[in-house]
Amino acid sequence: MAYQRGSIRKSRSGEYWVLRYRVTAADGRRVEHNATVGFVRDFPKERDAWKEVDRLGLLVRINEAPALQRIRFNALAEHYLRADVGEDALRPKSENTVLNLNHLVRDYLVPRFGTEIAEEIKPLDIQKWLKSLNRDKELAWTSVAKIRGVMSRAFKTGILHGLVTKNPCEAVETRASSDYSAIVVTPQQTLAILRELKNPLHRILVLTCAATALRSSELLALRWGDVRFHENRIRVSKRWAHGKDGPTKTRSSDSFVPLHPRLARHLRAWFHRTPYGRETDFVFPSMKASGRAPLSGGIFAADHLRKAALAVGVPIPDGHRYGLHNLRHSLSNWMVNKGRVAPKTVQSILRHSRIQTTLDLYTQQDADETCAAQGAFLKALRTPTPMIQ
Repeated sequence: MAYQRGSIRKSRSGEYWVLRYRVTAADGRRVEHNATVGFVRDFPKERDAWKEVDRLGLLVRINEAPALQRIRFNALAEHYLRADVGEDALRPKSENTVLNLNHLVRDYLVPRFGTEIAEEIKPLDIQKWLKSLNRDKELAWTSVAKIRGVMSRAFKTGILHGLVTKNPCEAVETRASSDYSAIVVTPQQTLAILRELKNPLHRILVLTCAATALRSSELLALRWGDVRFHENRIRVSKRWAHGKDGPTKTRSSDSFVPLHPRLARHLRAWFHRTPYGRETDFVFPSMKASGRAPLSGGIFAADHLRKAALAVGVPIPDGHRYGLHNLRHSLSNWMVNKGRVAPKTVQSILRHSRIQTTLDLYTQQDADETCAAQGAFLKALRTPTPMIQ
């Protein structure tokens, strides 16, 4: 076969340069192949792209081993984000997932491996770098494992689309266990925290979270129309994230949680007191925002909940996370260990989607039983009736 130089052109999107060349197919026909050269923003002129072709040794490659691609990792990563995370992805991702994936790719993977040829990245280099993220950057191993997983998926997408031929992450190991241990509180400690909180909005927020085990984002997204007093249940169909409503964390999360009469009395009392009582108003509104948005869960936890917990003797080490999610852990812990509630009932209340998340059980339980379990907790809490005056 005669030596070929190929030709350069921009991709259909105009974002990157490709080198066109021909290979012999299995049936003997000559067919066109493309090799990615680099982004147009990095090589504005065609002559710059040809220099990159020479630097990458692509002409040697297309004449010796036409199937082998020479693509930089930053181009591979961008291709992965477009193909698997963008609007054209086969399985659309939530806004939170898209933001997290872009963060891991652009803030960790590309700065470290972006300029390297993807085919030449060694598993040992990846292993050493991941270990340094934990040792030097003090990233939790769970976070390190996520970074490795995203890098591996980028290579898998590249293999599927013919950009690379191997995945170096397959030989790389990380630890997936977390050192984090949630601080749980007893019903008596929860009542002490409630009494420590002076703002009625803060008290009803904590009580509702403690009794329903709703996630913070789900609580903040609640409107009064979601509180079905006549049905003894609360509709959970969305979560509040990045200043707007979004889908629930999992399909199982989009459901109902029980509303025991004890909790309903407290919520009714708050309903009659809040200045924002329309069906479309937030149950836990931000007074500073005149009810146009819910209060900030992070600010509330840092400025009020954590301080109240410390004030009543809850042992929270410096730097340890403590927020509304701890109340979710506390309810689960109490129901299993003290309330002797059936594990599948606890799974139903927490709306876990995986078997192993709640004692390896995920079967949905009858609504009356979950409501009775919530009532047992509220009875142990011994809240005054009503708390909202």
